[in-house]
Amino acid sequence: MAATSSLSLLLLLLSLLTPTSVHPKPLQDSPYLSPATVLFPDYDRMVATFKIYVYPPPTPFTFATPSESLFHASLLNSRFITDDPDEAHLFYVPFPPDLPSRSLSGLVESLRTNFTFWYRSLGADHFFLSRAGIGHAPDRNVLELKKNSVQISCFPTTSGDFFPHKDVILPPVPPSPLALPHAPVGKETATFLGFMKRDEEQESQSSLVEEVEGDPEFLVESEPSDLTRSKFCLFVYGGDGSWLGEALRLGCVPVVITDRPIQDMPLIDVVRWSDIAVFVGSRGGVAELKWVLGGIGGEQYKRMRGLGVTAGKHFVWNEVPQPFDAFHMVMYQLWLRRHTIRYARREWM
Repeated sequence: MAATSSLSLLLLLLSLLTPTSVHPKPLQDSPYLSPATVLFPDYDRMVATFKIYVYPPPTPFTFATPSESLFHASLLNSRFITDDPDEAHLFYVPFPPDLPSRSLSGLVESLRTNFTFWYRSLGADHFFLSRAGIGHAPDRNVLELKKNSVQISCFPTTSGDFFPHKDVILPPVPPSPLALPHAPVGKETATFLGFMKRDEEQESQSSLVEEVEGDPEFLVESEPSDLTRSKFCLFVYGGDGSWLGEALRLGCVPVVITDRPIQDMPLIDVVRWSDIAVFVGSRGGVAELKWVLGGIGGEQYKRMRGLGVTAGKHFVWNEVPQPFDAFHMVMYQLWLRRHTIRYARREWM
């Protein structure tokens, strides 16, 4: 009896010391950086409490891109706006997209003169819209706006004019939404390995485009049509990314072709891009591209595609914003930046 008990105890100890599986931990089952138990309650708090104060614009103007226009209009008509700057979490500085540097400096100077809120953080609790970002300038006012305030830009940004620790990228607006199929669960009907949109800007940046056009495993068209015919959708970084969200939404796994690390993907604070997209260089040509994509199959591809479809819902822009759409997810990224460092005024006087 004692021997049996000792043996049972020994087996129990061995079971605790022995790994239950030699396989790695299962991959995340959602495309989000934060667990659902954190993301969604935090989003609800944002919707209920987030307040933005809007400075009067220097002159009437319109934005040059659909995403900027939609965000600006949606914000001004939202419940996030407050007339009381003392209850605001962040401050919005609207100005024309083509405003010269000298005029931009004057605008910031007027905020110093006519309002007291800029000095609380030297603009770190302020944000503005700029499609390509503000370039470097020796002027103190422009420098503070660029270095401290949250810049909301379009994808992709100009190299060196985007700071990923504070800045935000607007999800692109597709020229025209594509038809959404009935939530397919697989790509059994796909006839091409990948789709690439033909445009002159891409061709000037990468010889890979020409190689892809001559390969029968890829479909190249001037405009995206039925993306469900291809397993992957190819984007040359710096080219036309306006249909990136549509590719995700329709279950075509994005492949971003870039020869350097990039940190300005849309909604990068919300979704885990490494789980929903493929990043590959162009130097290896179409052979390397096919080798990389060919190695993604079975459950891995099915998982990437499913997570991409889930993430794609947050890339949809609506004339009247809806919960969890592109407008609200940009607002959520601003919400994450509402806790700013307060600089002592005397350090700058």
